[in-house]
Amino acid sequence: MSRLKDTYKNEIVDAMTKKFGYKNIMEVPKLDKIVINMGVGEAKENAKILEAAVKDLETISGQKAVLTRAKNSVANFKIREGMPIGCKVTLRGEKMYEFADRLINLALPRVRDFRGVNPNAFDGRGNYALGIKEQLIFPEIEYDKVDKVRGMDIIFVTTAKTDEEARELLTLFNMPFSK
Repeated sequence: MSRLKDTYKNEIVDAMTKKFGYKNIMEVPKLDKIVINMGVGEAKENAKILEAAVKDLETISGQKAVLTRAKNSVANFKIREGMPIGCKVTLRGEKMYEFADRLINLALPRVRDFRGVNPNAFDGRGNYALGIKEQLIFPEIEYDKVDKVRGMDIIFVTTAKTDEEARELLTLFNMPFSK
């Protein structure tokens, strides 16, 4: 069992209950899932680029990635409906806590000129979105085998009703918000 999940069960529930005055522990917000999305625009010319992105995403998440396809055609971008243009992974349960732990404690501190993540990137319903410019910050990715630096979006979906509750939850998970 991951450290983060153990910490959640005890300390985080207590701290959240104290701060927000929940009557029932089922009211305490928790991490529902983490969605990692990689949009690969160059995939329309070369299918190998998308395969490399999928391999990177599967290495980082430890789970099989799903191809995302274009919902509608855009002539200016030379994209037809149904073309594969990216990949995503939805992490839940043990793998989700494992990934969150690695992201917060290993990957984010490796970002160049890191001053913390944006504390205002909440969507109004208690979900947090984080953009990463390069996949090299993850220790699983071997620098020599990378063909191109790609970014990704990481979305933390919580059961929190407000942004304030979600911010407090992620702060208790040691998310390094900038001041």
